[in-house]
Amino acid sequence: MSAIPQISPLPIFYRAQCGEVALFEHAFRNRLPMMIKGPTGCGKTRFVRYMAERLGRRLYTVACHDDLTAADLVGRHLIGDSGTFWSDGPLTRAVREGAICYLDEVVEARKDTTVVLHPLTDDRRILPLERTGETLHAPDGFMLVVSYNPGYQNLLKGMKPSTRQRFVALSLGFPNPKLELEILVGETGIDPDQAQRLVRLAGALRALKDHDLEEGASTRLLVYAATLIQSGMAEADACRAALVEPLTDDADTIAALTEVIDATIG
Repeated sequence: MSAIPQISPLPIFYRAQCGEVALFEHAFRNRLPMMIKGPTGCGKTRFVRYMAERLGRRLYTVACHDDLTAADLVGRHLIGDSGTFWSDGPLTRAVREGAICYLDEVVEARKDTTVVLHPLTDDRRILPLERTGETLHAPDGFMLVVSYNPGYQNLLKGMKPSTRQRFVALSLGFPNPKLELEILVGETGIDPDQAQRLVRLAGALRALKDHDLEEGASTRLLVYAATLIQSGMAEADACRAALVEPLTDDADTIAALTEVIDATIG
């Protein structure tokens, strides 16, 4: 697995919801790891990218999954033209460089994989590399950040208490309507009246969560819809493509959501 340092050529657009910027900065200054909880598409990854830019730190992002191993994070020996050589994983690179390492959807990783994080998330702040005999001490600029969606947790996917209690934590939700309107206009340049209709539509669709939908319309999907509209697509068509089809495969539910769009957008 390879991880590419993520450095954006343009400033990251982000609007704070609930004091998360100040909390992240305090955690960074005090060398504390952070855990971010929130539904899909509420801005967790965008927030981490924004904070890395704000703090001037390089960011390594790892999308966690069932097959993620400790070696994927830490590194492994590889075979090259000159024989075997050690290749750092993204976590090790972040520690060496004093960067931020972000593990997205950390509960998707196997529990035996996340144990490797423990020495980095207490007062030791070390990363033992058993295969090379090294013990890396994290510099002040290093920070470990993890995130997950609590709505997807179950007994098999939940984070162990022994891991959870090593982080300061933050819960993010969908922005309030006023802030979400500002995000849509600032992110896409869409007309404020059109953005207002999208925000109103999102509220109607989110009200259906736990009834007909597993997940409500996310802010990310609203940005997609606004982007399509801003490029010249009809509002209703853009909403069906960005706010209906991604949410469900059930034909009856699609028809019901389409009715909500027609009633809200017109």
